[in-house]
Amino acid sequence: MPATERAVELAIAAARAASDIKAEEIIALDVSEQLVLTDVFLIASGTNERQVGAIVDAVEEALHKLGAKPVRREGKSAGRWVLVDFGDVVVHVQHSEDRVYYALERLWKDCPVIELPEDARGTEPSDVA
Repeated sequence: MPATERAVELAIAAARAASDIKAEEIIALDVSEQLVLTDVFLIASGTNERQVGAIVDAVEEALHKLGAKPVRREGKSAGRWVLVDFGDVVVHVQHSEDRVYYALERLWKDCPVIELPEDARGTEPSDVA
């Protein structure tokens, strides 16, 4: 069974919020077939620790407006890889170097990609000066 409409709605809202803070390479993966605990992984990158924190703050604010509250948050103090669990959606915001190293997309490559609207895809690494 694919991700719920609510999970996709939250993922798109989170992606738009991340994109507004100039997150890079935003991708949403439907992990509902592989995991029972969540439907969507949203992955985004920041170029430094401050940007990672700002992206997380923007995502939390956007999803709070939709009535979603984080169940769990990990890694915010270090600012390298922050995981925020909203139940239906788990948001991973990684420093761009860590994103390359851990390669979550490769780990979950069998999961379908959820098509994000253009304003929710973030920038390409080469787009940022």
